[in-house]
Amino acid sequence: MPGVIRPCDERDLDDIYAIINEAARAYEGVIPADRYHQPYMPMTDLRREAARMTFYGWEEDGRLTGVIGYEPVKNVTLVRHCYVLPGRQRQGVGSALVRHCYVLPGRQRQGVGSALLRHAMARTRTRRLLVGTWAAAGWAIRFYEKHGFRLLPDGDALLRRYWHIPARQRVTSVVLGREVG
Repeated sequence: MPGVIRPCDERDLDDIYAIINEAARAYEGVIPADRYHQPYMPMTDLRREAARMTFYGWEEDGRLTGVIGYEPVKNVTLVRHCYVLPGRQRQGVGSALVRHCYVLPGRQRQGVGSALLRHAMARTRTRRLLVGTWAAAGWAIRFYEKHGFRLLPDGDALLRRYWHIPARQRVTSVVLGREVG
């Protein structure tokens, strides 16, 4: 059975947690040691994130194997937390999830944080997607570039404006952007 992309809801939080934390093991020894920990995203942080965005999942055989978050903020939309279980990486799951985000601006969806998403979309109707990632995670940068995202020179200013992350994370991160239409 081929996979399908669907909005996630509260019942999926345990699976989202497992996918993010398993896939984020790739950062160990790559990102600054003071920024890497296990779990990479504690459940309390995930619940806080899920309240602000909608997660979409790649489901196959009744099981989530990849996730992506979608968060309208001000006049842009942040693509957040794109993770795929290691055994399903390099098989098109992440690509399908990112491409799904291209068609989302202006559409209402149901999922974790969906009421906030609908409100923000009604205000912004953005067509600009931004994604932040670790500067040392070359594979992530190449992945997004393959999908039409470009490194932006004003990354620090964008991180300050649209994300709520510690200063240490800002100086070790980059921002990529893509216009969708």
